[in-house]
Amino acid sequence: MPGADQILTVDQMRAAEQALIDAGSSVDALMQIAGRGAADWVWRMAGKGRVTVLCGPGNNGGDGYVIAEAIRERGGQAVVVAAVDPRTDAAINARNIFGGEVLAPDADLHGEVFVDCLFGSGLTRPLASAHMDQLSRLAASHRHAVAIDVPSGVQSDSGMLLNDDLPSYDLTIALGAWKFAHVLMPSAAQTGALRLVEIGVEPVAGAARMIPRPKVTAPLPHAHKYTRGMLAVVCGKMPGAALLACEAAQGAGAGYVKLFADQRPANAPFDLVVETGALTDMLTDDRNTAILCGLGLGRDGVAREKLAIALADPVPVVLDADALVLLGPRLLAERQAETIATPHEGELASLERSFDLDGTGSKVERASALAAASGMVIVAKGPDTLVAAPDGRLACAPRATSWLSTAGTGDVLAGAIASRLATGMSGFEAACQGLWLHGEAARLCPVPFGASTLAAIMPEAFASCL
Repeated sequence: MPGADQILTVDQMRAAEQALIDAGSSVDALMQIAGRGAADWVWRMAGKGRVTVLCGPGNNGGDGYVIAEAIRERGGQAVVVAAVDPRTDAAINARNIFGGEVLAPDADLHGEVFVDCLFGSGLTRPLASAHMDQLSRLAASHRHAVAIDVPSGVQSDSGMLLNDDLPSYDLTIALGAWKFAHVLMPSAAQTGALRLVEIGVEPVAGAARMIPRPKVTAPLPHAHKYTRGMLAVVCGKMPGAALLACEAAQGAGAGYVKLFADQRPANAPFDLVVETGALTDMLTDDRNTAILCGLGLGRDGVAREKLAIALADPVPVVLDADALVLLGPRLLAERQAETIATPHEGELASLERSFDLDGTGSKVERASALAAASGMVIVAKGPDTLVAAPDGRLACAPRATSWLSTAGTGDVLAGAIASRLATGMSGFEAACQGLWLHGEAARLCPVPFGASTLAAIMPEAFASCL
């Protein structure tokens, strides 16, 4: 459905729901769609096992009564623990429809699945101690825990935890649209697997999106290496990182990957073209369609010169590692072609200082501010990775395996992004596609794995998109 990949803020979600109501739906009707859709997932997990639903006072609690009734209608065992009585009209109606047992807040229960419908995405303050105790006790006394829309106790727009020691969930069922709490740390670490129940929300202008599987095609019948894109990779003092990026780039779609180095690395593979000599001569090749610079570059005067030469070339550039520490506004002043920067947290802070930003706010706000100030597409890396464009577009990567937390995987990511950029797509889309391929390659790797294994599996990730 159009808009199924969008990530909405609390305000955007409220406006989207109101648009559905203005078009002829109602809060009660939307609650039935959302709750019954969520119940499908809870049923799959619980089967005939006991389901305990903790309901709060608002519409998230109302969703819980709908879920419990849908489970009960199927012949399942579902009871509701009412943390407090419902206070919205729709939640009151949902409770009145529920034909099962409603228990007191202190009920001592054990079962197969605990469903958290205490508070929804609008929560902005910490849970009261009584609610925190209920949540923790019920989560601990059931085999599985499921959060509806967002886990209680997290801030939806920032992903921040409002309480310490919140329970972790096996599954979080988003209602209507994804929320930032599903993709941003630290809340993303609490959510478990993610599923989306659609309620008919239309695409929202300016909304962030979850990065989807890329759509790629085989080369045209008359294609050759140059028409598929030529990527120039600038090698620095330490060639290992650049070689990893080259291998990843070869597997991510570019037709020609060439390493520019002072001398050929001893461990360069036989199928990688390496050119040596003056960088100014090598980067004047008008067949280059993209450049990757910064991996193992160093931070001395020679490195600064190489960076300046790369940025002077009138083709799109990907900057990583040392280039991000050396970069400043003056080096970008004459740039016309797109530039992509791929900072981790420390490099993001360095860039913020270089561009006179205070570095405050959520990761979304920081990356967006840097993109606007620098004119670059920003790939803010980490366990939660997002892409921010200077024009305000924003995309978040699906949560990837934590086995990626090993040296060199960022070099592989830079190579994948640069490869997609070399094929001729925009910087924003190249960053999104490279990120998806990176996460898919990691999923396909046997664990634990190193960066070389990740790079070697890139062709398999790419092939999954054909």
